[in-house]
Amino acid sequence: MKEFDAIVIGAGQAGVPLAKKLAGAGWRTALIEKRLVGGTCINDGCTPTKAMVASARMAYLAANSKVLGIDIPAYEVNFKVVMARKSAIVTQFREGSLAGIEKTKNLTLIYGEAKFKDDHTVYVNANDGTFENYTAKHIFINTGASPRIPDIEGIKAIKYLTSTTILGLKEVPEHLLIVGGGYIGLEFGQMFRRFGSGITILEQSSQLMPKEDNDVCEVMSRIFKEDGIDVLTDAKVLKFETLANDKIKVTIDLKGKSTTVTCSHVLIASGRNPQTAALGLENTAVECDSHGFIEVNEFLETKASHVYALGDVKGGPAFTHISYNDYIVVTKNILEGSKMSIKDRMIPYCMFTDPQLGRIGMTETQAKEKGIDYLVAKIPMKNVARAIETAETRGFMKAVVDKKSKQILGATIIGEQGGEIMSVLQMAMMGKITYEEIRFAIFAHPLYAESLNNLFMSIA
Repeated sequence: MKEFDAIVIGAGQAGVPLAKKLAGAGWRTALIEKRLVGGTCINDGCTPTKAMVASARMAYLAANSKVLGIDIPAYEVNFKVVMARKSAIVTQFREGSLAGIEKTKNLTLIYGEAKFKDDHTVYVNANDGTFENYTAKHIFINTGASPRIPDIEGIKAIKYLTSTTILGLKEVPEHLLIVGGGYIGLEFGQMFRRFGSGITILEQSSQLMPKEDNDVCEVMSRIFKEDGIDVLTDAKVLKFETLANDKIKVTIDLKGKSTTVTCSHVLIASGRNPQTAALGLENTAVECDSHGFIEVNEFLETKASHVYALGDVKGGPAFTHISYNDYIVVTKNILEGSKMSIKDRMIPYCMFTDPQLGRIGMTETQAKEKGIDYLVAKIPMKNVARAIETAETRGFMKAVVDKKSKQILGATIIGEQGGEIMSVLQMAMMGKITYEEIRFAIFAHPLYAESLNNLFMSIA
């Protein structure tokens, strides 16, 4: 039995800084990772996909350069170079994270799979074939989530892709069918369309991104159709079949009628499951919900004394920045005696389609459901000077404000640098700046942010 002050299970975007912070505070800390340091973000998520999105955007700019007076008669997507660049960036980030761990005093990195024996004891089946029990006064779970594979007839007979395995492709798919119209499906769909794939996206709901306002979904659907992507809503996959030519036949219930689509590749992007099944949580007081996500209170504490859960494994919005903020909440509370809470914290996020979708705070639908007396500010990007000058006029800016207090309740930006514009409004919300103050503020001309003046001028 090896004793530590703290055990961190999972070297993701909460686990690594948490382990380093605790070790830096003098705690003898063990960081257990079964696969790769860096978690989903560095290895299978943000880092590789955004590197690939950059390559896809360059292909888009080359294909659409004539409108700016630049004639590029031909260009070629060198997919091997795209993927090699992506892999080099992933390696750079992962090795940087690993180097930081290795030079941290009081921190021991253990590669292996952890399983609880009780609330304070973890059994580790190490990757080197050894076995060991570890005990600690505090244990932190940051094991993340993995792609959910739906139970569809024939799915085990096809070589489907996930958001992880698609990153290992050697060539551009001829026709990629994507099951799921959420952020993962939309980012990969547009990306591979720009690389040259035919794309079909199937969404079981009546619209893409069902948690967004209707006008957001309508505009994003129109943008995707303009890009040559076939978007099918109210579409439920009934069956997969492998054909003689290695093509895949997909039988779909489309708005109540059966139809088929033939494709070369299938990407399953229908959600993610928490990685809790192998943790042995039944040996502890830790409780999970019906989907397997660990239940925590507003301080990220589980039902087991001194066991915490951070990041995707606890459910809620599955974003890297949420996981990192979880680390801040836990360390502030444990090391500084604070009472920092995750309750009612702002959740900004950005979907890295082109144009981007940046979101913060409350949607118009949510404001309506809550019975709030609100106003809506909205302008199309075709009326934004910077967008016209750069030929990036797809999308709109939209904000929901409280009619009485004039505080900004939420914002949605579909546009070039939409996430950056959204962040300006997030800072305004954090600083309690009213929409009238922004309306008459001075912004550098001609930034996209300057059009926030015009956005709030749209309120009568």
